Order: sequence, then C-alpha cells, then structure tokens
Amino acid sequence: MIALVKRNVVDLLGIALSGAVMSCVYDARRAAPLNASYAMRVDTQTVALALRFLSTVVPAASGRMRAWRARAQLIPDPALRREALDSLRRKAFHVHGGCVFATFLPLERAAQFVDFVAAFETAVDYLDNLCDRIGTQDEADFRALHESLVDAITPDAALHPYFRQRDRDDGGYLNELVMRSQRGCADCPSFETIRPGMLDVTRRYCELQALKHLAPGERERRCAFEFNAVAPDLAWWEGAAASGSTMATFALLYSAISGGASAERAAAVQAAYFPYFTALHILLDYFVDQPEDAAHDELNFVACYPSPEAAYEGMQRIARIASQRIAALPEPDAHLFALRAMCGYYCTRPTLSKSARSAALALMRSAGVDVDPHPLLKLYARMARTRCRVL
Repeated sequence: MIALVKRNVVDLLGIALSGAVMSCVYDARRAAPLNASYAMRVDTQTVALALRFLSTVVPAASGRMRAWRARAQLIPDPALRREALDSLRRKAFHVHGGCVFATFLPLERAAQFVDFVAAFETAVDYLDNLCDRIGTQDEADFRALHESLVDAITPDAALHPYFRQRDRDDGGYLNELVMRSQRGCADCPSFETIRPGMLDVTRRYCELQALKHLAPGERERRCAFEFNAVAPDLAWWEGAAASGSTMATFALLYSAISGGASAERAAAVQAAYFPYFTALHILLDYFVDQPEDAAHDELNFVACYPSPEAAYEGMQRIARIASQRIAALPEPDAHLFALRAMCGYYCTRPTLSKSARSAALALMRSAGVDVDPHPLLKLYARMARTRCRVL
C-alpha cells in the first residue's frame, strides 16, 4: 500500500474536514445531510482503499483532464470549444468515477487504466454536450458523432468524418480522444477477450444517444420501442438507463488489465453490470438532475416513473439486484467498492431536494453503503484539485 495510505487516517480526514476551498465537482458544504444514526464505524480496509483512490487515482485523473483541457482550448470553433471545456469542468466526476478500478491495480497498470478512462469518458461527455447544447435534433448527426466511440474501442479502426452532418468541426480534438483510447485498448492484455462485451455495451450506449436527444414525444416513443425488452423486469426507461452507462466498459477493461480475462470471466463481469448496475448508475444521475432536466426540457428517466414513490421503489429494487449480482462475482472487491462509492457520491449530492434525502438514504442501504461518506467526500473535493503527479 502506498505511503499516503499508511499515514494516520485521522490526520488525512482532518485535512479534508478543515479545507476551505472545495472543488466544483462536489460541494461538501452543501451536501445532503444524512440521518445521524447512519454514521457507523468504518473498517480499516475500506478506509485504506478509499484513501488510495482519493490520494492517488483522483489526482492522476485530474492531471490527465488538465492535459485534455489544454488541448480543448485550441479548438478553433468557439461553440465547440465552449462545450468541450464545459464538459471537462462540469463532468469531471464522471472520469474520476470511471477510474475507481485503478485503486486495485499496480501503479504502472493504474496509470494505463487512467489514461484510457480519461480519454474515453471525456469523449463521451463531450459528445453528450454537443448533442444537448448545439445539436439539431438530427438523428443522422447523432449517429455520425457517436461512431467515434465504437472506433475508440477498436484499435485497428480507421477514423471517420464524425462531424460530416455539421458545417463545423473541432480541429481534430475528438480524433485525438479516439486515438488515445485506441492506444489504451491495444496495450491491454487479453483485449480481444473483452472486445465483444465492450462493443455490445458501447453500441447500446450509442443507440441511446441517437434517440434520447430527439424532439420531445419522438424521443420517448423511440426509446420505449428500442429499450422495452432489455430485461423482463425492467420498464423501458429502466432499460434505456441501463444502456446509458460506461461503467460496464471500464469494468471489462479492469478485468482484462488486472491479470487477463477469460471469455467466462468477461461474460460474468458483463452480466454482473448490465443491466442492473448500469441502470442504477444512470437512474442515480438522473435522480439528482431532475430539476435541471425539467428546466431544460430534457428527457429524464426517473421522471418517467408514475410517481416519486414508484421511482424510489424501482431504484431500490434495482440497487438490491445490482448489489447481489456484483457480490456473486468470483473476485468482487473492486466491483463492490465501485458500487458503494457511486451510491455514496450521488446520494449526498447538494442538488438533492429535502424530500429526496430519505429515499437517498434507503438507496445507499440497498446498495450496501453502511457508513456516512461525508468525510471521504470532503477529502475527494480537495484531492480533485491537487496538482501532484502520482501516476
């Protein structure tokens, strides 16, 4: 374990609690409070893992994102440059969350993993901004842009004119994200074993992105048709949510880079993540974004439930199934850590309304989060801003 983890845990958490400057990715001063009875003693293994993630992986990911930010500033088109920079600023936690598996890797492999996630997730978030903010509700345009993600996980793929449906391009920024992702896949041991699973979940993601940005009314009809049969016990909006997460992609890469993945192991990881873990991921994201999405008339899958009570019950059920499937993996520690970190982060977001906080508490418990995450999240806010080079 690295030196920072060996240092006194109380001292590290004290640094977090005393910090005056908080990152925009998590404002701990406004975080949704938990019931005092929720706080429990943290086992030392969980604290050690959390501190390794926060003190090593998060700063490394932030460093990669600073490099991509410098590149994004060179985009010649002002509107595309604005959206690239905005996605890097507002969605940094997506990259940090995807990098969580690096916590369990040796330093060299962790650096390789972080490089891939930083490039691929930055491309994902950039494209989402392009479709949301300066899109034309043109399905052909959305499909052309998202070809880049399939190419990004296909090391031998040639680049395509992803902006061919638009009268502008970004001066090669998206191409560079694709090529960096391709390099990460090419360097991954036993990549060919996980390639089919990564292609499957990525194509599902691209299909969702092509449909969910369409005009209101049409987007709901198309998504209901496309995602109604993802699983027998999932409604169409839950199946759509399951298709909108990149966590299965990163879990598959981790399974290969951590020691080589057999076809059986890759299939088990994919089945453990899709559709329940991935559905929970996106439903949690939409759960906290409901006011913002309503203000911008954007499709929100949590709002598709017939009532808030039905939404809370549905998400808790999915959380329980996700936890059970992850726990059943042969080596579940990294995956359980990812699940609990994800739930702890989303369920204490400052944007949660007072009425949603009791539901957030129940969701965390359904996913097996048995500690108050606030102290570690405050440390996350500080470490996301650090400039130290650790990987």
